[in-house]
Amino acid sequence: MALPEIIQALLDPAHYPEDAPVEVKLIQTQMSFVLLTGRHAYKVRKPVNLGYVDYTTLEKRKLFSDKEVSLNRRLCPDAYLGVIPVTRRNGKIRLGGEGEIIDYAVKMKQLPAEGMLDLRLKSGNVTTEMLESVAKTVSSFHDMADTNGEIARFGEMDGIRRNVEENFEQSRPYIGRALSQAQFDRLKTYFDKFLSENAAVFSSRVEERHIRDCHGDLHSAHICFRDHGICIFDCIEFNDRFRYGDTASEVAFLAMDLDHYGRADLRRVFVDEYARNSGDRGLREVLRFYQAYRAHIRAKVACFKLDDPFVPEAEKAEELTRARGYFDLEMSYIRAKPVLFIMSGYTGCGKSAVASELARHLGLVYISSDITRKTLAGLPLDQAAGDEVDAGLYSREMNEQTYQSILMMAEGALKSGDPVVLDATFLSLELRKKAVDIALRKGADYVIVECRLDESELARRLEQRMTGKSVSDGTWQVYLSQKAKAEPVTEIPTGPNHVIIDALLPVTDNVRQIVDNLI
Repeated sequence: MALPEIIQALLDPAHYPEDAPVEVKLIQTQMSFVLLTGRHAYKVRKPVNLGYVDYTTLEKRKLFSDKEVSLNRRLCPDAYLGVIPVTRRNGKIRLGGEGEIIDYAVKMKQLPAEGMLDLRLKSGNVTTEMLESVAKTVSSFHDMADTNGEIARFGEMDGIRRNVEENFEQSRPYIGRALSQAQFDRLKTYFDKFLSENAAVFSSRVEERHIRDCHGDLHSAHICFRDHGICIFDCIEFNDRFRYGDTASEVAFLAMDLDHYGRADLRRVFVDEYARNSGDRGLREVLRFYQAYRAHIRAKVACFKLDDPFVPEAEKAEELTRARGYFDLEMSYIRAKPVLFIMSGYTGCGKSAVASELARHLGLVYISSDITRKTLAGLPLDQAAGDEVDAGLYSREMNEQTYQSILMMAEGALKSGDPVVLDATFLSLELRKKAVDIALRKGADYVIVECRLDESELARRLEQRMTGKSVSDGTWQVYLSQKAKAEPVTEIPTGPNHVIIDALLPVTDNVRQIVDNLI
């Protein structure tokens, strides 16, 4: 569908009031068009009524534009510059100026892309200190956020149940596209059961004044690191009930998003630092519930784009993949027990690609033998060891130390209730048994993921690896050494605890097979 006349006009740099940009870029959300000029961002609301948001009249778009600026100045005061009219004069549309007001735009400073947390997560350029700073900022914000009798009502059972039921009603049309009927039913059963069994917990959250006027949409794409501080922007203005809620729900949103990016390690840092700063002793009682709830929200919002006539087909395909990933993550949160995934296979067979993607789908703590080995040796991750097979960094002693370390880390994570993926070869029966024993001792489930690959393809991949940088030092000689000593996975039959994947298939297909095995 063609873009609205207003947006087509505003894509022309000549239609801007001052310092005309060289180029204007357009980003679409479900409810808005965002125009980026390099210096500023202009947000124009779509005239939509989605039930929970109504922008259908000019007056409403003005009201919510003003409200957006006011609310977002709480956490990002200098970026929100105000609301300006979109005018038409002598048939020409422009931002500001004289003429008939045909719409409104929120004007912001354009935030630096290199500071956006979601982009930094994709590039791996995020430190624990950054998440600690976010936790302190959010904790201070929650401490000062408004609360009163009206706001507190949204933490009561009726309000929470209403939001949960709305989630399921709005995602029901996407059964068979973004999630299966079995997933939908299991998720619905979990939420109904949790709500019915934890009324006293939710009541205590209200009594302890944890229901506040929050941000409402706290995920990584709305956090920007700048030289002069953190900017948390784009809070929910269009519906108070999505902003009024438990501070634990807000924490859970970012925690879930960090899991979605495969950074459960940063999620643990963020939650621990928030709990320490806020003194919220009951946070963890409801955290996983709210993580599941927030994953469902992100999934359904991605689903909504599937029916948006302004969204291109290629983008819809990406949104469908994103929705499925969030539903998978939600399924992981509702499991009664954490899961230990034990990767197994020769060097170069694609274990790490599957393990890291699996971590993103299921919010797993990702533990790599390659990373651990080089960390123990004090080597940069991309520096080749240069050692012979079975010597130096890959000596028997170093192998034992590496596996001892990753197993200890897995045990610690499982003890905290976190699911884990161990990315290592696990070609030894003894080492696999040690990993399984840890899972059983900690009351966790386990799955051995055996990665198989045709030898000629494996040789090609190992040769290709030599031309670039890799954490792994696996070579053809290493493979031959592993092959001579390997003990096949015969102790556990294929089924719920032993999945065999073909590494010739796309990583997404293999992850789908592993995830479906859990349902």
